[in-house]
Amino acid sequence: MYIDQLSSFKNPKIKDLILLGEKSRERREKGLFTVEGKREISNALNAGFECEEIFFCSEIFDEANLTDIKASRYYSVNKELYSKVAYRDGTEGIIAVMRQRELILSGFKPGNNPLVLVLESVEKPGNLGAVIRTADAANADAVIICDPQTDIYNPNVIRSSIGGIFSRNVFACTSQQAYEWIVANNIKIYTAELQAAEWYHKTDLSGPMALVLGTESEGLTTYWRERAHHRIKIPMSGKLDSLNVSVSAAVICFEALRQRGFKNT
Repeated sequence: MYIDQLSSFKNPKIKDLILLGEKSRERREKGLFTVEGKREISNALNAGFECEEIFFCSEIFDEANLTDIKASRYYSVNKELYSKVAYRDGTEGIIAVMRQRELILSGFKPGNNPLVLVLESVEKPGNLGAVIRTADAANADAVIICDPQTDIYNPNVIRSSIGGIFSRNVFACTSQQAYEWIVANNIKIYTAELQAAEWYHKTDLSGPMALVLGTESEGLTTYWRERAHHRIKIPMSGKLDSLNVSVSAAVICFEALRQRGFKNT
Protein backbone atom coordinates (compact mmCIF):
# COMPACT_ATOMS: atom_id res chain seq x y z
CA MET A 1 0.00 0.00 0.00
CA TYR A 2 1.46 3.34 -1.08
CA ILE A 3 0.55 6.43 0.97
CA ASP A 4 1.02 9.96 -0.36
CA GLN A 5 1.84 12.69 2.15
CA LEU A 6 -0.15 15.92 1.78
CA SER A 7 0.78 19.00 3.78
CA SER A 8 -0.51 22.05 1.91
CA PHE A 9 -3.99 23.51 1.99
CA LYS A 10 -3.39 24.58 -1.62
CA ASN A 11 -2.94 21.01 -2.84
CA PRO A 12 -5.50 20.25 -5.61
CA LYS A 13 -6.51 17.01 -3.85
CA ILE A 14 -7.37 18.92 -0.68
CA LYS A 15 -9.33 21.54 -2.63
CA ASP A 16 -11.29 18.82 -4.45
CA LEU A 17 -12.04 17.07 -1.14
CA ILE A 18 -13.45 20.26 0.37
CA LEU A 19 -15.59 20.96 -2.69
CA LEU A 20 -17.07 17.45 -2.60
CA GLY A 21 -18.09 17.97 1.01
CA GLU A 22 -19.57 21.40 0.45
CA LYS A 23 -21.09 21.48 -3.05
CA SER A 24 -23.90 19.25 -4.30
CA ARG A 25 -23.09 20.31 -7.87
CA GLU A 26 -19.55 19.00 -7.47
CA ARG A 27 -20.85 15.68 -6.16
CA ARG A 28 -23.37 15.40 -8.97
CA GLU A 29 -20.94 16.26 -11.78
CA LYS A 30 -18.18 13.92 -10.56
CA GLY A 31 -20.44 11.15 -9.29
CA LEU A 32 -18.53 11.13 -6.01
CA PHE A 33 -19.23 11.96 -2.35
CA THR A 34 -17.39 12.01 0.97
CA VAL A 35 -17.89 9.84 4.04
CA GLU A 36 -16.35 10.59 7.43
CA GLY A 37 -15.78 8.09 10.22
CA LYS A 38 -14.75 4.44 10.29
CA ARG A 39 -18.26 3.14 11.07
CA GLU A 40 -19.88 5.03 8.20
CA ILE A 41 -17.11 4.04 5.78
CA SER A 42 -17.45 0.39 6.80
CA ASN A 43 -21.22 0.57 6.27
CA ALA A 44 -20.70 1.95 2.76
CA LEU A 45 -18.10 -0.69 1.86
CA ASN A 46 -20.29 -3.49 3.23
CA ALA A 47 -23.14 -2.22 1.07
CA GLY A 48 -20.96 -2.47 -2.02
CA PHE A 49 -19.98 1.15 -2.54
CA GLU A 50 -16.62 1.66 -4.26
CA CYS A 51 -13.99 3.67 -2.39
CA GLU A 52 -11.80 5.88 -4.58
CA GLU A 53 -9.61 7.65 -2.03
CA ILE A 54 -8.85 7.67 1.69
CA PHE A 55 -7.58 10.74 3.56
CA PHE A 56 -6.44 10.10 7.12
CA CYS A 57 -4.59 11.79 9.95
CA SER A 58 -2.06 9.41 11.54
CA GLU A 59 -2.16 11.49 14.74
CA ILE A 60 -5.81 10.44 15.17
CA PHE A 61 -6.30 7.30 13.06
CA ASP A 62 -4.08 4.22 13.42
CA GLU A 63 -2.52 3.55 10.03
CA ALA A 64 -2.56 -0.20 10.75
CA ASN A 65 -6.37 -0.13 10.43
CA LEU A 66 -6.13 0.90 6.78
CA THR A 67 -5.78 -2.77 5.84
CA ASP A 68 -9.52 -3.11 6.55
CA ILE A 69 -10.39 -0.30 4.12
CA LYS A 70 -9.83 -0.95 0.43
CA ALA A 71 -9.31 2.12 -1.75
CA SER A 72 -7.53 3.10 -4.95
CA ARG A 73 -5.38 5.73 -3.24
CA TYR A 74 -4.40 6.72 0.29
CA TYR A 75 -3.34 10.15 1.53
CA SER A 76 -1.91 11.12 4.90
CA VAL A 77 -2.46 14.63 6.25
CA ASN A 78 -1.34 16.32 9.44
CA LYS A 79 -3.74 17.25 12.22
CA GLU A 80 -3.91 20.91 11.28
CA LEU A 81 -4.80 20.13 7.67
CA TYR A 82 -7.30 17.46 8.69
CA SER A 83 -9.12 19.98 10.88
CA LYS A 84 -9.59 22.13 7.77
CA VAL A 85 -11.06 19.36 5.60
CA ALA A 86 -13.13 17.48 8.20
CA TYR A 87 -16.84 18.25 7.96
CA ARG A 88 -17.48 17.48 11.62
CA ASP A 89 -15.64 16.71 14.84
CA GLY A 90 -15.08 13.25 16.26
CA THR A 91 -14.79 11.36 12.96
CA GLU A 92 -11.80 9.28 14.03
CA GLY A 93 -9.41 11.04 11.66
CA ILE A 94 -10.51 9.42 8.40
CA ILE A 95 -12.43 10.58 5.30
CA ALA A 96 -13.29 8.48 2.25
CA VAL A 97 -14.20 9.57 -1.26
CA MET A 98 -16.80 7.14 -2.58
CA ARG A 99 -18.41 6.62 -5.97
CA GLN A 100 -22.16 7.26 -6.09
CA ARG A 101 -24.57 4.48 -6.93
CA GLU A 102 -27.95 5.17 -8.49
CA LEU A 103 -30.86 2.90 -7.64
CA ILE A 104 -33.75 2.80 -10.12
CA LEU A 105 -37.18 2.57 -8.47
CA SER A 106 -38.96 1.01 -11.44
CA GLY A 107 -36.84 -2.14 -11.17
CA PHE A 108 -37.19 -2.58 -7.41
CA LYS A 109 -39.45 -5.30 -6.00
CA PRO A 110 -40.54 -4.90 -2.35
CA GLY A 111 -41.26 -7.70 0.12
CA ASN A 112 -44.54 -9.55 0.57
CA ASN A 113 -46.04 -6.97 2.93
CA PRO A 114 -44.16 -3.78 2.15
CA LEU A 115 -43.66 -0.79 4.41
CA VAL A 116 -42.44 2.16 2.36
CA LEU A 117 -41.65 5.73 3.39
CA VAL A 118 -42.25 8.51 0.86
CA LEU A 119 -40.96 12.04 1.43
CA GLU A 120 -42.19 14.86 -0.76
CA SER A 121 -39.74 17.70 -1.49
CA VAL A 122 -37.76 17.21 1.72
CA GLU A 123 -35.50 20.21 2.26
CA LYS A 124 -33.45 19.58 5.40
CA PRO A 125 -30.65 17.01 5.15
CA GLY A 126 -30.91 16.28 8.87
CA ASN A 127 -34.59 15.38 8.54
CA LEU A 128 -33.91 13.11 5.58
CA GLY A 129 -31.12 11.33 7.42
CA ALA A 130 -33.27 10.87 10.51
CA VAL A 131 -36.11 9.37 8.44
CA ILE A 132 -33.66 6.95 6.81
CA ARG A 133 -32.46 5.98 10.28
CA THR A 134 -36.09 5.30 11.26
CA ALA A 135 -36.54 3.25 8.09
CA ASP A 136 -33.58 1.11 9.09
CA ALA A 137 -34.93 0.59 12.62
CA ALA A 138 -38.33 -0.42 11.21
CA ASN A 139 -36.73 -2.50 8.44
CA ALA A 140 -38.77 -0.58 5.89
CA ASP A 141 -38.54 -1.84 2.33
CA ALA A 142 -37.60 1.52 0.85
CA VAL A 143 -37.38 5.27 1.28
CA ILE A 144 -38.58 7.21 -1.76
CA ILE A 145 -37.66 10.87 -2.03
CA CYS A 146 -39.97 12.69 -4.42
CA ASP A 147 -38.83 15.89 -6.11
CA PRO A 148 -35.91 16.21 -3.66
CA GLN A 149 -34.68 19.60 -2.56
CA THR A 150 -31.57 18.15 -0.94
CA ASP A 151 -28.80 15.90 -2.20
CA ILE A 152 -29.04 12.37 -0.76
CA TYR A 153 -25.23 12.28 -0.53
CA ASN A 154 -25.10 15.49 1.49
CA PRO A 155 -22.69 14.91 4.43
CA ASN A 156 -25.48 15.84 6.88
CA VAL A 157 -27.71 13.11 5.41
CA ILE A 158 -24.96 10.54 5.88
CA ARG A 159 -24.19 11.78 9.37
CA SER A 160 -27.78 11.91 10.65
CA SER A 161 -28.60 8.53 9.11
CA ILE A 162 -25.44 7.08 10.75
CA GLY A 163 -24.74 5.37 7.44
CA GLY A 164 -28.31 4.14 6.93
CA ILE A 165 -28.21 5.78 3.51
CA PHE A 166 -26.02 2.83 2.50
CA SER A 167 -27.96 -0.03 4.07
CA ARG A 168 -31.47 1.02 2.96
CA ASN A 169 -33.04 1.13 -0.50
CA VAL A 170 -33.18 4.90 -1.06
CA PHE A 171 -34.61 6.22 -4.33
CA ALA A 172 -34.95 9.74 -5.74
CA CYS A 173 -37.62 10.34 -8.38
CA THR A 174 -40.66 12.43 -9.27
CA SER A 175 -43.97 12.10 -7.44
CA GLN A 176 -45.49 10.68 -10.63
CA GLN A 177 -42.86 7.95 -10.85
CA ALA A 178 -43.32 7.08 -7.18
CA TYR A 179 -47.10 6.92 -7.54
CA GLU A 180 -46.90 4.66 -10.61
CA TRP A 181 -44.56 2.28 -8.77
CA ILE A 182 -46.84 2.20 -5.70
CA VAL A 183 -49.88 1.41 -7.85
CA ALA A 184 -48.00 -1.26 -9.82
CA ASN A 185 -47.08 -3.00 -6.56
CA ASN A 186 -50.60 -2.86 -5.07
CA ILE A 187 -49.57 -0.70 -2.13
CA LYS A 188 -52.04 1.55 -0.31
CA ILE A 189 -51.19 5.21 0.25
CA TYR A 190 -51.38 6.72 3.74
CA THR A 191 -50.76 10.46 3.94
CA ALA A 192 -49.77 12.03 7.25
CA GLU A 193 -51.62 15.34 7.59
CA LEU A 194 -52.30 17.72 10.44
CA GLN A 195 -55.95 18.19 9.37
CA ALA A 196 -56.62 14.55 8.40
CA ALA A 197 -59.79 12.75 9.48
CA GLU A 198 -58.41 9.41 10.71
CA TRP A 199 -56.34 8.75 13.82
CA TYR A 200 -53.23 6.78 12.91
CA HIS A 201 -53.64 4.30 15.79
CA LYS A 202 -57.26 3.57 14.80
CA THR A 203 -56.37 2.91 11.16
CA ASP A 204 -55.45 -0.50 9.77
CA LEU A 205 -51.74 -0.27 8.97
CA SER A 206 -51.11 -4.00 8.82
CA GLY A 207 -51.15 -4.37 5.02
CA PRO A 208 -48.90 -3.09 2.25
CA MET A 209 -48.50 0.62 2.87
CA ALA A 210 -46.67 3.69 1.66
CA LEU A 211 -46.53 6.41 4.29
CA VAL A 212 -46.26 9.79 2.56
CA LEU A 213 -45.01 12.84 4.45
CA GLY A 214 -44.52 16.42 3.28
CA THR A 215 -42.37 19.31 4.41
CA GLU A 216 -42.83 20.79 7.87
CA SER A 217 -43.46 24.24 6.44
CA GLU A 218 -45.94 23.40 3.67
CA GLY A 219 -47.14 19.85 4.33
CA LEU A 220 -48.24 17.67 1.43
CA THR A 221 -49.34 18.92 -1.96
CA THR A 222 -52.75 18.11 -3.39
CA TYR A 223 -51.10 15.54 -5.67
CA TRP A 224 -50.69 13.08 -2.80
CA ARG A 225 -53.72 14.12 -0.77
CA GLU A 226 -56.01 13.39 -3.72
CA ARG A 227 -54.48 9.95 -4.25
CA ALA A 228 -54.48 8.76 -0.63
CA HIS A 229 -56.44 5.73 0.49
CA HIS A 230 -56.20 6.97 4.09
CA ARG A 231 -55.39 10.43 5.43
CA ILE A 232 -54.14 10.00 8.98
CA LYS A 233 -53.04 12.21 11.85
CA ILE A 234 -51.27 11.92 15.21
CA PRO A 235 -53.00 13.18 18.39
CA MET A 236 -51.12 16.12 19.89
CA SER A 237 -51.83 17.87 23.17
CA GLY A 238 -49.37 20.75 23.01
CA LYS A 239 -49.59 24.19 21.44
CA LEU A 240 -47.27 23.71 18.46
CA ASP A 241 -48.55 22.92 14.99
CA SER A 242 -46.69 19.70 14.25
CA LEU A 243 -44.07 17.16 15.14
CA ASN A 244 -40.78 16.99 13.33
CA VAL A 245 -41.26 14.99 10.11
CA SER A 246 -38.78 12.32 11.22
CA VAL A 247 -40.57 11.91 14.56
CA SER A 248 -43.93 11.62 12.80
CA ALA A 249 -42.48 8.95 10.53
CA ALA A 250 -41.18 7.00 13.52
CA VAL A 251 -44.48 7.19 15.44
CA ILE A 252 -46.54 5.88 12.52
CA CYS A 253 -43.98 3.31 11.36
CA PHE A 254 -43.82 1.67 14.76
CA GLU A 255 -47.58 1.59 15.05
CA ALA A 256 -47.56 -0.26 11.73
CA LEU A 257 -44.97 -2.65 13.16
CA ARG A 258 -47.06 -3.14 16.32
CA GLN A 259 -50.06 -4.10 14.19
CA ARG A 260 -47.85 -6.55 12.32
CA GLY A 261 -46.63 -8.15 15.56
CA PHE A 262 -43.32 -6.30 15.18
CA LYS A 263 -42.50 -8.37 12.15
CA ASN A 264 -41.79 -6.76 8.80
CA THR A 265 -40.99 -9.13 5.96
